[in-house]
Amino acid sequence: MSTTPQDPTPPTHRRKRSLSRRGAIGAAGAVAAGAALTPVVFAATESDDSGGSASSSGDSGTTPKKFPATRTEAATGTGEATTAFAASYVGVRWSGAEEGASVKLADGDWQALKSGCATVEDGGTALVAASDATAYEVKAASGIADVRSLAIDTTDGPARTFKVPSEPTRVRGVGYLSRPAWGADESKRYKDGKVNSPETYYPLQIITVHHTATPNDDPDPAATVRAIYEYHAITNDWGDIGYHFLIDEAGTVYEGRYSGDDGIPAFNTDGDLVTGFHSVGYNSGALGIALIGTLQENGPTDAAKATLIRLIKVISRFKGLDPQAQVTYVNPVSGVKKDTHTVGGHRDYFATECPGQVMYDLLAEVRAAAAR
Repeated sequence: MSTTPQDPTPPTHRRKRSLSRRGAIGAAGAVAAGAALTPVVFAATESDDSGGSASSSGDSGTTPKKFPATRTEAATGTGEATTAFAASYVGVRWSGAEEGASVKLADGDWQALKSGCATVEDGGTALVAASDATAYEVKAASGIADVRSLAIDTTDGPARTFKVPSEPTRVRGVGYLSRPAWGADESKRYKDGKVNSPETYYPLQIITVHHTATPNDDPDPAATVRAIYEYHAITNDWGDIGYHFLIDEAGTVYEGRYSGDDGIPAFNTDGDLVTGFHSVGYNSGALGIALIGTLQENGPTDAAKATLIRLIKVISRFKGLDPQAQVTYVNPVSGVKKDTHTVGGHRDYFATECPGQVMYDLLAEVRAAAAR
């Protein structure tokens, strides 16, 4: 049994139209692995390069900040579609064969769709950069059914106000942007008036590294995070963004999967990890960190790699993990076992290019550096 939804039915909380047939965690040694957390304990600083004190999103007030509301146009089936706005991305989800769906943006060429990082058990799913296209077309080979697509704009919609923490939020010295600070619309976690993906929590066992398979040299990574959130929560019907943390090319960390209102990213106050949707069949007890970009032929920036190492280091120390160890992961839901690295790549668990060949080849270096 996987913690990822199996062939979910199309989301019903977005308007559809048919296509035409055309820190952890506490001071060093002060908190035992698995101990209960508080926001202050989780955010406690550790040799912070900036010299700043740590705070959590629960420790301070908030400041209003405006973000563009995400605009979407959903469609079902194959054929052509137009949108009322310039789309940043188009998300596509289908059932049946893993490959065989394609998309063409406006007057561009056909692109064969691959699942990239996001993976599902029945069929495939892809997020395609749309370069402000206002039209696209989807086609599918035999053996593919239940095609759904979503045009996404996260940059030019009407402004919405979010209550952003007034003080910096940190994970034991590693600064991160909380969900409000990158413009996460919490209503997207709901479907038919209920939380679409209720939170479940299990002890942390492993850390899985991903890339988002989105364009490099991203001029607006926060907008890309909002697009991935929309794609994961709505197109894939997961009810939230799949990763626990994301890291952009400047080394900025973004809080991912919602874990509660306690000001603790990724974990609950008992120190257990909220289950994400990033590695089908191996989600529960596995923390997912995604580097924003495509790292198949290019490596991460120095800033992104340094932040990845530091984030893995502080979480591993808090939970008593050895980043260089070989362990036996046991899925607490299904009982499935796998011998693996404490810190591995997505392709260790699923047939995917993720986290990209260059990034995957760097994981030994990342493990060694995180263990120092």
